[in-house]
Amino acid sequence: MSNSVADSKQPKSTWRHRLVSFLIAVTLLLSAVGLLLAIWYQYGIGSIVTWLSTIVIVSLLGALLSTRYWRAVTKILYRHKPTDNTVIHKATANKWLIGLYGVIWFVGVGWFFSIEPKQDRDWMAEVDQQVTYKRDATNPNLITLTNVRNFDWHTDTEATAHWDTRTIDLSKLSGIDVTNSYWMGPLIAHTLVSFRFEDDRPLAFSFEIRKEDGESFSALAGFFRRYELSLIAAEERDIIYTRSNARGEQVYLFPISNLQQHEVRSLFESYLTAIDELNNQPAWYNTLTSNCTNIIFYMARIISGDRLPWDYRIWVSGWLPNYLYDVGMLDAAPEQPDQPWSMDTWYERTHINPKSLGFDNLHSTGNSRAFSQKIRQDIPLPPLAHSQSGAEAKAKSTAQASDQTSLNE
Repeated sequence: MSNSVADSKQPKSTWRHRLVSFLIAVTLLLSAVGLLLAIWYQYGIGSIVTWLSTIVIVSLLGALLSTRYWRAVTKILYRHKPTDNTVIHKATANKWLIGLYGVIWFVGVGWFFSIEPKQDRDWMAEVDQQVTYKRDATNPNLITLTNVRNFDWHTDTEATAHWDTRTIDLSKLSGIDVTNSYWMGPLIAHTLVSFRFEDDRPLAFSFEIRKEDGESFSALAGFFRRYELSLIAAEERDIIYTRSNARGEQVYLFPISNLQQHEVRSLFESYLTAIDELNNQPAWYNTLTSNCTNIIFYMARIISGDRLPWDYRIWVSGWLPNYLYDVGMLDAAPEQPDQPWSMDTWYERTHINPKSLGFDNLHSTGNSRAFSQKIRQDIPLPPLAHSQSGAEAKAKSTAQASDQTSLNE
């Protein structure tokens, strides 16, 4: 009877208690998985460090889980109802195990954030060189870039390397094109930015992972400081051709509307700043926060401000063109005011794979110009805006027209 009375006095578990216990268990599990993945991607699955870490962390979590059933275990061991002492032992064991796990986890987090990116690894040929630049002493508009990539791609992995030197005139900037290359379904795309010039071929920039020789990309590994960040300046016949022709990705080129030249120039200067920063101090690529799309957005928003509002599609790179369409950065009626384009029309007209099919991609300046012209066939290129008020008003009306077109579909 005394045991029955004692049991009746035990506090009964409520749904709140169960919910808190569940959340604690999920937090412990996710924190352990995150730490183990970081160790795995840094040391490799066959490393003794990986195996020892896995054994220690899994053992601790197993011990913590066993305390959840402490009363049942002690009942089996001692063949009677657990006493107050066993309850005290359970609480003490819980504290020690949680404390030990917390120490190990915080040490692991400290180790993870202490991992520094490097410049001196055995890089793949396509990211082996880093672009640099120099301003003309007498004319600051003239920028000479070295290590502009201009490879001859024969297959998706084989190419003849060419690193060129090219001088461009910032006063001749005439527009920006955003290229989306779809390589993993409709949600994920690689984003590039091309700057157009009057009487000269475009120049493309691309933020990419700096792969080591023999290394391949993993979106999951990109969360765990596995890849350094690289900024490539390249001819379009290299960096776009390799995606549309050599790799068979589906590539679309979108000309950005309602920009003034000073905005285009400011974005180009942002790329020059990024070149300086990466050459002075390497940085990590991150699948979520520092990837090929949102870095561009961060730079562009500094220039354009509220004209580029925050949106979830900044992190869903495959939908970036739809975002540009909705905010008025793609002209809703690029040919005739009374004939607006839907987003489907934009995708159809800007799909460059059929245009680049069979292109003879030989290394020459003339061929670079020809490729850039070919992929822009049937794509109206918008002129630069003359004033900020005019650009903002046109972008607003374009966004409204885009909304109306979407409603009518």
